[in-house]
Amino acid sequence: MLPALSDEQVELGRVARSFFTARSPEIEVRRLAVDMVGYDRAVWAAMAEQIGIQGLAIPEAYGGSGYSLVEIGLVLQESGRSLLCAPLLPTVLAAACLLRLPDGDAHRDLLPAIANGQVRATIAVPHVIGAAPSITAGRTGGSWRLTGVAEQVLNGSQAELVLVVARTDRGPALFAIIGLDQVEVTVLSGLDPTRRLATLVFAETEARIIGTPDDLSQQVGGFTDLAAAMMAAESVGGAVRCLELGVEYAKVREQFGVPIGSFQAIKHKCADVLLAVEAARAAAENALWAVAGDSPDATECASLAKAHCTDAYFYAAAECLQIHGGIGFTWEHPAHLYLKRAKSSQILFGSPGQHRERMATAAGIFTSPPSVNIGVDRWGSSQASWTGR
Repeated sequence: MLPALSDEQVELGRVARSFFTARSPEIEVRRLAVDMVGYDRAVWAAMAEQIGIQGLAIPEAYGGSGYSLVEIGLVLQESGRSLLCAPLLPTVLAAACLLRLPDGDAHRDLLPAIANGQVRATIAVPHVIGAAPSITAGRTGGSWRLTGVAEQVLNGSQAELVLVVARTDRGPALFAIIGLDQVEVTVLSGLDPTRRLATLVFAETEARIIGTPDDLSQQVGGFTDLAAAMMAAESVGGAVRCLELGVEYAKVREQFGVPIGSFQAIKHKCADVLLAVEAARAAAENALWAVAGDSPDATECASLAKAHCTDAYFYAAAECLQIHGGIGFTWEHPAHLYLKRAKSSQILFGSPGQHRERMATAAGIFTSPPSVNIGVDRWGSSQASWTGR
């Protein structure tokens, strides 16, 4: 049984919802989706000054509030509900990854600026779970330098601090690049206009190593768990909003003189989406508690949540569009914005199929490399079935 949220946590969620509802309405989302910068600097500053969102899970010694991943998850749910256009998720993820490594000097140098909102951060990791880093690191003149290409870096063009997982002669290690002066940045045009992706090219780019390769070898799985749990939480918020939009419309749209919500087909759609959303909420909360507490089954919980929550989000967004009928397919309606965000959430930081494979491996369901058959489930998402020992 999951611990009940405290009054303080419930109030945090309420405050976050109020803030994002006021500062990230649909009109702002649409404006920022086509804006060159892609986020509102004033809103980013207000997030740090008024609520302290960026520093929620950063220890008080480094200027944060000292809360856990659970509180970050509550805020990410509300940011996902409002389709926030800002580098919040990669920033809090980068801070959490930094804290996983025992490097006090790096913590003192980097975390305070994240906590007070002065620095936006992101992390460049392989998109295929378990894949070797494509970026290499070597020593030149006493300093570390990175060479290679990082693809599809979340909010990469907006970041002032980039954490990069790179290969060294001792194995993979985590490096910090401060500023993008020595980085070639290409902003990508993706399906989801509310997220900014970028390709970062490193050519002998000077970087700072965080911890040691030995430290990272023990935490690579932890990085994936953090990303999966955070993305699951954000997806729940978006799915909740899709359900709200569908139910609200079903109550007011009339056909044959009665609301369409009285029709059995629409009732079934709304009920099925509610079931998926509540299951996703439970999975996300379980993952947040498990990862925050370093539970032995954190990997299984995080990957299960990432797979189910992002699938449930896409399902909720697709059904929301169907409930709205013709108007749901128009550019003027927000349904398509949630559908595109849901699809990007499925792909980033590992697909549902990759996370189901990871979960099954961690749970001991099979011990040899599986053969994967990709299919499509009733929610329209790619699913995977395995044959292994």
